Amino acid sequence: MAFAEPLPDSSAPSRSAHPRLGLTEIAARVRPVVLAGERRLAVPGPLGEILPGGGLQRGSVVRVEGAPGSGATSLLLALLAAGPAAGEWAAVVDGEGVLGGLAASEAGVALDRLAVVRAVPLALYGRVVATLLDGVTVVGAMVPRGFRLADARRLEARARERAAVLVAAGPWPGEAALRLRAEHASWSGLGRGEGLLGGRVLRVAVSGRGAAGRERVTDLVTGTRAAA
Repeated sequence: MAFAEPLPDSSAPSRSAHPRLGLTEIAARVRPVVLAGERRLAVPGPLGEILPGGGLQRGSVVRVEGAPGSGATSLLLALLAAGPAAGEWAAVVDGEGVLGGLAASEAGVALDRLAVVRAVPLALYGRVVATLLDGVTVVGAMVPRGFRLADARRLEARARERAAVLVAAGPWPGEAALRLRAEHASWSGLGRGEGLLGGRVLRVAVSGRGAAGRERVTDLVTGTRAAA
């Protein structure tokens, strides 16, 4: 897993005294070239099977929501995996420092193509996300409370311009082409004081614009038994 400052990769830019400059340098190095026929990113795993077209439309915003413990973070990580799966980059602005490398890896994210940015103050949040959208294919953003509609619309426009995907987790005040709501998560495999955790069932509601307008609720089975 890479961090915006400092990056462990020997090919990464040197530490900059100005954090925005450092992110701009990173974006310039990893910016993908998008062909007209490659407007959709396939999402690997069971989540991709229930998404319209099997993936994420470049240039769009995806909203992920759900109560703590419902599986919303797992959905965010599964969507981030679409970038590295296509040989491109993903990044996430993790304001509360809740995302871990093990969870990201288990969700299918290639950690050598994932940048994590933490401790971003609200005043700089929109600027940091916009800079990541300049060069990173899939950007996940844990949306802070108090984030303004005007700033959300600017990020929506930036995602369209850069053919990137913004995955907004939390109270996103703007529009979203696709919405995923984690309703609850449960585990199988445990008995009364015995057994091992097996598969996890995530109940997910998916809705959006156009063909995805009608909400669908699906149970996704993930975990060791599901993969076996």
